[in-house]
Amino acid sequence: MTTTIEKVPGKRIALLALHLESNRFAPPVSRRDFAEKVLLSGEDILTDAAKTHSRMGGTMTGFIHAMTGGGPWTPVPIVVADIGAAGPIAHDFYLELYDEMRRGLEAAMPLDGIYFGQHGAAVTTEIPDPDGAMFAMAREIVGPDVPIISTLDLHGNVSDQMVAATDMLIAYRTNPHVDQYERGQEAASAMRELLAGLKPETAFIRLPLVAPQVRQLTAVGPYGAAIDKGQTFIDETVMNVSILGGFTYGDTPYNGMSFLVTTRGDRTRAQSVCRELAEDVWKQHEYFVPDLTPLDECVARAVACGNDLSLPPVIIADVADNPGGGGRGNTTYLLKALVAAGAKGAILGVMNDAALAKEAHDKGVGATFDALFNRAESDKYSNNYSHEATVLNLSDGRFIGADPGTFANLQLDLGPTAVLQVGTVTVVVVSIREQCIDPNFFDSFGVSVAQARSVTVKSRGHFRAGFLPYFPPERVLECDAPGLTSPNLVNFDWTGFTRPVFPLDPDTKWTPPDW
Repeated sequence: MTTTIEKVPGKRIALLALHLESNRFAPPVSRRDFAEKVLLSGEDILTDAAKTHSRMGGTMTGFIHAMTGGGPWTPVPIVVADIGAAGPIAHDFYLELYDEMRRGLEAAMPLDGIYFGQHGAAVTTEIPDPDGAMFAMAREIVGPDVPIISTLDLHGNVSDQMVAATDMLIAYRTNPHVDQYERGQEAASAMRELLAGLKPETAFIRLPLVAPQVRQLTAVGPYGAAIDKGQTFIDETVMNVSILGGFTYGDTPYNGMSFLVTTRGDRTRAQSVCRELAEDVWKQHEYFVPDLTPLDECVARAVACGNDLSLPPVIIADVADNPGGGGRGNTTYLLKALVAAGAKGAILGVMNDAALAKEAHDKGVGATFDALFNRAESDKYSNNYSHEATVLNLSDGRFIGADPGTFANLQLDLGPTAVLQVGTVTVVVVSIREQCIDPNFFDSFGVSVAQARSVTVKSRGHFRAGFLPYFPPERVLECDAPGLTSPNLVNFDWTGFTRPVFPLDPDTKWTPPDW
C-alpha cells in the first residue's frame, strides 16, 4: 500500500529537515554517515513519504500525508537529512546542508509556508545552535509574514533564536517516541490555520534543569505529569503545549527543560499556562537525579533468571552506551560480565561492529572462531574483547520495525548482520550503528525474545514501548556502566552549560519570569 502525493495548485510549502541529536563527546559525523541512514533531496522526499514503509522519520511523513488529505497544496521538497543520534555534525558538511537549504528556498520563492522536520538538539563541530541558524536563514529569505513551523523531538535543546525565527514549535509528547507521525499531522493542521491568517503568540521558559535522559520518561514522574497536564489546557485559545526535557550530552548554553505554549493570539494566556507548568516541575526538581542498578547486580539477576525458570525474565538497558544518544553501541562491559558469569538464556544486542560482522559473513554459518570485538574502534569506552564464538545466523540486516514501538513500520537497515553464540550469550552484531528499540532487532534474525531469560539492549528508554509486551516496568534494569551516554552526569567534563544548573549544582535556584 502506498500513499498518493500529487502536486496540485495550492499553497506552496517548503519541506526541510536536519534530524540530528548531537552528543558532543561522540565522534563527529559527515555526509557518509547521513547517507547510511536518510539523506534525501527533491522529489525523492515525496517518493519516500508515499511508501508503506518510509525511511524518513514519522513527523515528515505525518505532515505530508495530513497536508495532502487536508486539501490542495503544492509540496516543495528541498532536503531531508536524518541520522537520529550521533556526534556533532562536521561543520563543513553542515555548511553544505545549510547552503542546499538556502539555495532551495531562494529558488522556490514565492513560498506560502515552510515546514522543518527537525530534531532540535544538533550541534556542529564549531557552533552550538545550527537549528536556530537554519530557522533564521529561512526567516530572512521569506520575510516576517510567511509561516514557519517546526516539529521537535522532546529531547531538543531550545534556543531563543529557534523560538524567535519560527511561528510555532511542536514537540513530541511521548518518550519512548510513539507520536511522531501525529505531531507531523498536528503541524499540518497548524499550518492550515496560519495560512488562513492566524497570528499565534508563544511563551517560552527554560529551567536551569538538565534532566538525565533516564528521568525523562513520560509514563511516570513529574515530567510526564507536566506533559499530561499541559494537554488539559488545549482549547479554542491554546493551540499547543510542548515541554522538552532536552538532550543533556549536547552540552550547550541552551540545555535545560523548556516550556513552549502557543495560543491563537493571546499572549497573556500563553504566559500564564507556561509559567504554571514550569513552576509545577521546579517544585519537584529533586526527582531528576538518576537511580541506576549496579552492573554486578544486573548480571546477578540475569544469572538467577537463567538458573531458575520460575523467575520472570528481565531486560537490562545498557543506558550508558545508547546509540540513540550518540553512544557507539559497542561497549563490552556487560557482554564480558554476562559471559564470565555463565548467564544462561541471555541475548544481547545490537553490538555495532562492522569488522566483526564481516568476518562472520566471510566464515559462514556454523563456523567457530576467535571473535575480537572493537578491533577498529578508538573510543576510550569501546574496549577490545576476545572470545570464541560460533556463527548462528547471517543477514543483510534489513527488516521492518515492530508495532508498537518508536520504529513501528519503518524500513530499517543495520547492514550486514551476524548472530554469534559467545559462551552462554547470544549476540546480534550489526554494521550500521542503531539503538536496539524493538523485538525485531532480535526476532528478525532468528533470536527469540519470548524464549530469552534475560535481554540486554543498547538503549536508554525507547526500547520500553516495543518490549513492553514482554517486560513490564518492574522487570527493567537500567545498568550503571561506563559509556558516552552515562546518566551519571559527574562523569563528564561539561563546558557548554549555563551554570548553575541542577543536578550538577545542587543549590541551583530559579525565579519565575515576571511578565
